[in-house]
Amino acid sequence: MSVALRCPSGGAEHRVESVVRHERPTADAVAQVRARVVVPMRFADGYATSATVMTFHGLADGAEHLLLGLGDWESAVERARSGGAAPLVRPHSECLTGDVLGSERCDCGPQLREAVERISEAGGFLLYLRQEGRGIGLYAKLDAYALQDSGLDTYEANRALGRGDDERDYTAVAQMLGAVGVDRIRLLSNNPDKADQLERLGIGVDEQVPTGVHLTDANARYLQAKVRHTGHLISLPGIG
Repeated sequence: MSVALRCPSGGAEHRVESVVRHERPTADAVAQVRARVVVPMRFADGYATSATVMTFHGLADGAEHLLLGLGDWESAVERARSGGAAPLVRPHSECLTGDVLGSERCDCGPQLREAVERISEAGGFLLYLRQEGRGIGLYAKLDAYALQDSGLDTYEANRALGRGDDERDYTAVAQMLGAVGVDRIRLLSNNPDKADQLERLGIGVDEQVPTGVHLTDANARYLQAKVRHTGHLISLPGIG
């Protein structure tokens, strides 16, 4: 089915192909870009840029993940294809509490803000993934917060709920990158599991680039747990 979208101001008509899917694609399915649109962005501190936001058909988990092309991302892709430096890429898991509500219990909001600027400068992609709470969902994440208030760390709280430490799968990330012709990246992330999964999925990680350390009184235990349990590349006082 083809749907025509017309700009309210009378601008050019945009046509989006809509496909009804009755079966979820398999993990080795090839994803395709279904639509893309330029979105101006402005953060609370005044920083502004724009992103080419892409949606997809054929993602293995059936979720509505987004890929944001930032800066001169097209030149970054061409440069990599010619053997030059790979584009800077951050897979960023959705965090309503941190990204939208400004919660200081995690470092997600500041990481998102930092990533958008750094990728805009370098040329590359931010993938916004519908994986709230390391894949356990928003309500379960808030249940885990309540358990953390009783003394458990973020991973212990997940286990107390009968969930995994980290339930995220990055197959869709590899699919989205493949759909825009990217098979090598510089990974903007502190999480070694992201690099390991992407390498297994056929995305070469030329370099893992840590984000800044966004430490507050409210998230100190959370960041310490990420370093101690899963080897995140975060330099914290008192932790080697």
